[in-house]
Amino acid sequence: MCQKAVGGPFAVICPVLKPAFRLTRGNLSYFMSSGVGRRGFCSECGTPLTFDYPDGDDIGVLVGTLDDPSQAPPENQYGNESRVSWYPNLTNVPGDHPTYADDPEMRLRISSTNRQHPDHDTYIWPPAEV
Repeated sequence: MCQKAVGGPFAVICPVLKPAFRLTRGNLSYFMSSGVGRRGFCSECGTPLTFDYPDGDDIGVLVGTLDDPSQAPPENQYGNESRVSWYPNLTNVPGDHPTYADDPEMRLRISSTNRQHPDHDTYIWPPAEV
């Protein structure tokens, strides 16, 4: 289910006790992904943000949505039964080429019109249309 929810081969989720969890802006919208679990997402941009059992004590926050994901390294793995076949070799895949190295202008075009929330809090959100 996590693969479908995040559109990737796996989800990195950090559990947070619900009383300690807060959003800095806006509200979560929810999709009941099963009879017992729900997925929280940003109603403004659609970004998947959380997974939780409504009656549970904690909420799982998708680590990629944090301002500094490196502060929440994985400590355990679940869902190994649905691991994609190429996962064990992931560290052997080349990855030293910056995304827009061949077209730096594209990076500027995307960043200047980005409508997703940045990796830091802002005074104005969403940004004015460009």
